[in-house]
Parts: sequence; structure tokens; C-alpha cells
Amino acid sequence: MSEYESLKQDKFLSDLKFDQQGLIPAIIQDEADGAILMLGYMNEKSLQITLESGQVTFWSRSRKKYWTKGETSGHYLYLVKIFTDCDRDALLLRVRPIGPTCHTGKRSCFSWEMA
Repeated sequence: MSEYESLKQDKFLSDLKFDQQGLIPAIIQDEADGAILMLGYMNEKSLQITLESGQVTFWSRSRKKYWTKGETSGHYLYLVKIFTDCDRDALLLRVRPIGPTCHTGKRSCFSWEMA
């Protein structure tokens, strides 16, 4: 038995559980080596933009607008695969990153380890 279960896109999308603000957390993972790169939030429209364009697009909670990762830096995230968890309330996007993901210039936003 496979560890993964494939769902048709319409079923995958209709089963997602967005929060009260219409958002769902999206964990971003490098498809090459499995490194976790960042966490963002998506709504239905940003998810649809991502699926149509292949470039990962989020909803900015602070700026209240859509933003495609890399639109100012050139460090885009190209979607390879998308998964949801068993509760359907979180996403995992496996991506091909171009350049560093973090705004600090680091490869990952998760680059600080508790000592």
C-alpha cells in the first residue's frame, strides 16, 4: 500500500478546510532534499493562482494582498507537488526554489536553532 493517496484536483480542493479568515497554512519544502524553507498562508484564490501559474502565491496577512514569492527578489518558488494533511487543514507544497527563500538572504526561514 502506498504511503500517499492521490485525489483528483476538484476533490482535493473541495475537501480543504480554511480557517475563519479563509486561510490555510502552507509549509514550503524543497523537493530536491526535503528541507523546510518557509511557512506562508494561502486562501482559495492564491491557491488557484499557484496551481494555474506554477509560481507559489500567498495571501499576506499583514499587507492584506496577494504576493508571489520572488516578485521583488527574483527568488521564485516553482510548484512541483502539493499535499494536504489528514485533517485537510494544512498544505505541504514541494517546490523548486530559485535562490534563497528567506528575506534575510538565508536558504530557509527556519535557520535559527535553539541551543
